[in-house]
Amino acid sequence: MNSIQSTSIPAVKILTPRRHGDARGYFSESYNRRALADAGIDIDFVQDNESLSAETGTIRGLHFQAPPFEQTKLVRVLTGAVLDVALDLRVGSPTYGQHVAVRLSAEEGNQLLIPAGFAHGFCTLAPDTRVFYKVDQYYSAAHDAGLFWNDPDIGIEWPVSSESAVLSEKDSKLPAFEGFRSPFAYQTL
Repeated sequence: MNSIQSTSIPAVKILTPRRHGDARGYFSESYNRRALADAGIDIDFVQDNESLSAETGTIRGLHFQAPPFEQTKLVRVLTGAVLDVALDLRVGSPTYGQHVAVRLSAEEGNQLLIPAGFAHGFCTLAPDTRVFYKVDQYYSAAHDAGLFWNDPDIGIEWPVSSESAVLSEKDSKLPAFEGFRSPFAYQTL
């Protein structure tokens, strides 16, 4: 890893792998467990996921898995670009209910590390955007949950209007933040 940056929510990190380029293009080591562990990020990823969103303005999220299947995610963009969002759902956290929004793109090669206890979502900024992410827990349909992407109580400044956003039926019916009882607890080390 060339760079590991904290965000306004310190648990959420921006990772930017080093790229070695020449006339042919570039080579990049997009993930190196040992390098991350040496930097204090020791995560056992067990599953890789990929999504393709055909249209600009596609929203996916805000998703999370409840305990005991909560997931840490390492998100990157293979083609296109997204506004990637992590919402803190850890009860007792000084940043509970706050979010981080980061532009991730294939061109920049940057990644977002989102710890367990956060909801995750993104909006595509280009057509045919492919998003790839590693997770440290297997998918569990029984623990799959989410919150409504455009809830004014969360206050995310999405780059798309409600009228033009492309959503799945599932995502369009997710519950509001008000009245949400988080299954996550903030833990200090």
